[in-house]
Amino acid sequence: MTGSATTGRQPVDAPGFVLLVFGGLTLANAAWMLVAPEAWYQHLPAGVPDFGPFNPHFVRDIGCAFATVGIALVWAARPGSHRYAATAVAALFFVAHALLHVFDTLRGAVDATHWLLDLPGVYLPAVVLVVLARRFARQTENEQGTR
Repeated sequence: MTGSATTGRQPVDAPGFVLLVFGGLTLANAAWMLVAPEAWYQHLPAGVPDFGPFNPHFVRDIGCAFATVGIALVWAARPGSHRYAATAVAALFFVAHALLHVFDTLRGAVDATHWLLDLPGVYLPAVVLVVLARRFARQTENEQGTR
């Protein structure tokens, strides 16, 4: 018997693999923010100093938010009734984060290089998580419709 047959858990599928990767990266980012906030501030390749002066407490506060979202993404990696809600909450965080970056870039608080700097870590996760949350919402609706 496989591990999933003995535990009753489904293995991670393709969307779950994406969530696991995003969750792992989000947790790694959170750990860096919590353990070494000044190193994170100075060395993250996203130009964090462009957004304002270093504040270790603030970086750690945000690290707590990233840790929470990372846990939700890892939890959502396995199929189940929790998947849509966990992914939707994570998507909400990443979309709000992305909108704040759009706002700051459009108002000139940072220069236009941030459109590309923010693409991999801010905009891409927001888009992918919205797509996955919508997919899981449709799956949930279909499952409820067949009951």
